[in-house]
This record gives sequence, C-alpha cells and structure tokens, in this order.
Amino acid sequence: MRQTQYISKLIDYIGSSPTAFHAVSSAAGLLADNNFSQLYEEQIWHQLPAGKYFVIRNDSSLIAFIWSARTGTTSLNLVGAHTDSPCLKVKPDPVQENNNCLQLGVEMYGGLLPAPWFDRDLSLAGRVCWHDDDNKLQSALIDFKRPIGIIPSLAIHLNREAGKKLEINKQNDMVPVIGLTDDLQDGFQKILQKQVCREHPPLTDPDITDHELFFYDVNPPLLTGLNEEFITGARLDNLLSCFAALQALLDADTDDNCMIILNDHEEVGSMSASGASGPFLADIIERLFPETNTRQSSLRHSLLISADNAHTVHPNFADRHDPRHLPLMGHGPVIKFNANQRYATNAKTAGRFRMLCRKADVPVQEFVMRNDMACGSTIGPLTAAQIGVDTVDVGIPSLAMHSIRETAAAGDCWSLYKVLQTFFTST
Repeated sequence: MRQTQYISKLIDYIGSSPTAFHAVSSAAGLLADNNFSQLYEEQIWHQLPAGKYFVIRNDSSLIAFIWSARTGTTSLNLVGAHTDSPCLKVKPDPVQENNNCLQLGVEMYGGLLPAPWFDRDLSLAGRVCWHDDDNKLQSALIDFKRPIGIIPSLAIHLNREAGKKLEINKQNDMVPVIGLTDDLQDGFQKILQKQVCREHPPLTDPDITDHELFFYDVNPPLLTGLNEEFITGARLDNLLSCFAALQALLDADTDDNCMIILNDHEEVGSMSASGASGPFLADIIERLFPETNTRQSSLRHSLLISADNAHTVHPNFADRHDPRHLPLMGHGPVIKFNANQRYATNAKTAGRFRMLCRKADVPVQEFVMRNDMACGSTIGPLTAAQIGVDTVDVGIPSLAMHSIRETAAAGDCWSLYKVLQTFFTST
C-alpha cells in the first residue's frame, strides 16, 4: 500500500465515524469485508479454530484478533486505542424554546476545548433505542450528515471584552440552535423517529424511548498545507490510532496471535464495561486462554502498544514543552514517558518500540511533560494494570488536541501504520 492510498482510506474512515458507535460500525464493516468473523459475547465459544475474529461490546468498543489456536504458551501482539473524542452530548430531555429559537441542551463529553465549537456547522449522530411489537429492546445508529445546528457567538458589539478575555459558561453559552419555533412541526422524538425510518427501511414509526446523540462538525477531514502535508479535522484524537491499528491488522502477514483493542470512554476516565478500566479485554483473553498458568505465561511474553495522540511542539507556544523533548510534526511517532505512571512506558518497552521503528525504517521521538504542568493519561496504564502486560505508550504528534478540529502530519500517520504493521508481521 502506498502512503497516498493509506491517507485516503484514513480520511474516509474518520469521515464515516462521527461517534464512537459509528467508528466501531465502520471498523466492523472493514473487518467483515476482509474475512474476519464476528463473535458474540452472549454466546458460548471456546477452543476457537485458527482464524480471524472480532467482538463488539456496547456498539462502541471492539476487539479484533488473528488467532493461531496453538496450545501451550504463546504470545499476543496487542495494540490499543480509543474510539471516543471530546464533544457535545445531547441531554435526555434536551428541547428548549427561547426567543423563537429551538435549542437542544447538551453536556460536555470529555475535556473539550469549548471556544472552537462556536459558529461551526454542526450535525447530529449517535444511537437511538425503542421497543418493538414483541416488547424487545431494539437500537440503531443514525447520522443526519447535514448541518442542522450552530452555536452562534455573541457579537463583538455586545461584548467588547471578547477580544481580550473570553469567558464561556458551559451551561448557558453552549446550547446549539437547531431551528425556529415558528417553523416547528414535529417534536424532537418525532424528528428522531423520521430519521431512523429514513436510514433503516423498512422500519416504520418506532417509538423512540432513549438516545445517545452527539453534535459534531459536519465538515470532513481534509488535507491542508502547501503540499497537503497536514490532515486537519475532528476526532483525529484518537481515530488516527484506531485506523492505524485496524489497517495494520488487516494487512498483517502472519499466523501469530495479534489483537487490537478499541475502547470507548477513554476521554471520561475509562470506568465502564466497555472502557479500558472495565473487564472487556480480560474477558476475551480468558476465553482464549482459559487455563490460568498458560494465560499468565502468555501475557508475560506479550507487548501492548497503547497508541494515543501526543502533543507536538506548538510553533507559537514552544515554552509549554520541556526544552529537551520537543516532538515535531513530520518526524515520526512519539514515545511518551511519565515518572508517575500516567504513561506505562518503561526502558524495556521503549527499547522494543525503537527496534520496531528501526525495522520499519521510521523515525521516533520522545515526549515528557514539563514538571510544572499536569500530564494527561491514556488506556496504557489502565490496561497494563488490568491484565499485567508490558506496555509502551506512543502517539502521533498533533496540534490543537481536544479542539473541534485538530492537526497532524500525514507522514506521521503513515509512519505509525508502518510500525504497527511491522509489529504484527514480525515473528
């Protein structure tokens, strides 16, 4: 695969994945198209024959793997990433009518940068649920795909201090406008009902009871820069890593055990049944290795690459970085270190990742947070603590993390894929 082909596929994947639910649905479609078989947790399965498989939990987390079915101690080559991104989540009872404007109340999901959400063309996507004629719970994904909302800024004439200091009240100031009450013909539930029927024929008039819906920037990810060297768009954190892991697994030329783990809820602490602090990965590994001694021995031979975007040095704010650790865009993936275990990297796991980069002919960089600034975290330490696997935290250097549109170098996206593909293919 050439870099241009990979970047085109990456942009398509991000564009088709406005929510964690859609990111998993898109990934599942690619896996199924490449001869991976879906397994279901509610069914009993053990002693799987050699093959390619994937499992979905909560529609928003996915584990896919190539299984060798070898008996005795073996190893797992693991890559982890997360499907969720900071955004605006619609409240359960969201409808507000204010001064002839129809608005939807939202919650802040994760640590989003609020200011860039103003004056953006916003669409709505997510999961809706209803009860069928047999009183069984059903669900489906929806995506309006077109601009239906906006959060208008307050004009400078009404806030002369906005150019000096902008204070944002997340409860009052960030309420999207989706229409005029004078023109309102249907209630919000009816609007959702029509959208479900439009996207999922032959459904007719499902009585929507609950929803998990998120606003997102309808403008697609784009190649920018004089030589199209950058990717700019929403949800680069962390769909860049999700797709690199996914495509590397699809292209793995191996019979060894390889696995990707795409967890939801990383941006809100991972404390859920489908998050990295939950039992999803441990449950699947226990099914694959039911005998305790074999499972523990195999995990001690294994490595997890936790892939989550890193902070590149901002050209306007270089002083926000440790002066000896300045990751640059276009200079390859970043190994992330933290003495307080916010990242799980140690000398041995960093050394193993460097060897993979050398084998893939990819440059590698390091990141350490300044001592006087707080450090973020990833699924790496959480997964390492859950299953006791050696872990290295890495990521693509990026700008404007947690903004509605982020920026990364296309070459770094390609480099991460090459390293992960080498990891899965190396014996």
